[in-house]
Amino acid sequence: MFKNRLNDLSAKEWIKFQKSWFELNPARRPKDVLVHPAKFPEELVSEFIRFFTKSGQTVLDPMVGTGSTLLACISTGRRGVGIELNPKYVAIASKRIAESFEGAITTLHNGAVQRGTSEGKSVSGAIRPLLLEGDARQLDRFDLPEIDYCITSPPYWDMLRAKGARTQKRRQEAGLDVFYSSDNRDLGNIAEYERFVDELVAVFSKVHAVMRLGAYLTVVVKNVKKKGRIYPLAWDIGKRLGEIFALKDERIWCQGDQRLSPFGIGNAWVSNTFHHYCLNFRKE
Repeated sequence: MFKNRLNDLSAKEWIKFQKSWFELNPARRPKDVLVHPAKFPEELVSEFIRFFTKSGQTVLDPMVGTGSTLLACISTGRRGVGIELNPKYVAIASKRIAESFEGAITTLHNGAVQRGTSEGKSVSGAIRPLLLEGDARQLDRFDLPEIDYCITSPPYWDMLRAKGARTQKRRQEAGLDVFYSSDNRDLGNIAEYERFVDELVAVFSKVHAVMRLGAYLTVVVKNVKKKGRIYPLAWDIGKRLGEIFALKDERIWCQGDQRLSPFGIGNAWVSNTFHHYCLNFRKE
């Protein structure tokens, strides 16, 4: 008889998730979260949460943005904990959470704004998330519960600040953000590649400390092209975090609905990169 110690899925659902790649073309973003330049799709997060946790367990996203992970936790019956540096995105995430519950409570928590509470359930039985405004690099200063799973998509270095992208021009014309913030604490504003990787690894070393033994971590990231060179960000993260966690496997997220651009045509090989690496680690 099939006995499932990791999640609440059937054997058939489990096997389906074991495919090493998947295609997901996210639905059009709601108007209130279009301002964020790199929103994390709830449908992707929900699938990973369902696989790596059981109902009622606690999920952390230390760079939660406009709250995609927290909304996915609400819909799957998990307890979500999110940390976000940018007050603008905290406000958007708080509003989205409040729309799932009857209002959100604001208090002061270890020097950061706490929006919502981990106590109480909505009429549907969903667990109210804990949303914290603060720096993920100071994660150890928060009084966090023990974490059963962590999933996040960190900045892809400072690639949002690369000049010349057509999408950036369209977003600027629409009054939308083209990068996360101008805050010097923002990891997406670090120009030196090695320093960026070091700072990111430092965040996940603190995540490791609050996770229970046997818990999984998923980092969604991709390699970065900059000035004619590829920086193997996903592979460097896999190697560096593999020194703290056990690197277990990867799933490749493919986006098949993106428009092709003629990069380097007639001159040099430059791919259209429409895939991300979902790197899966475990605390052992």
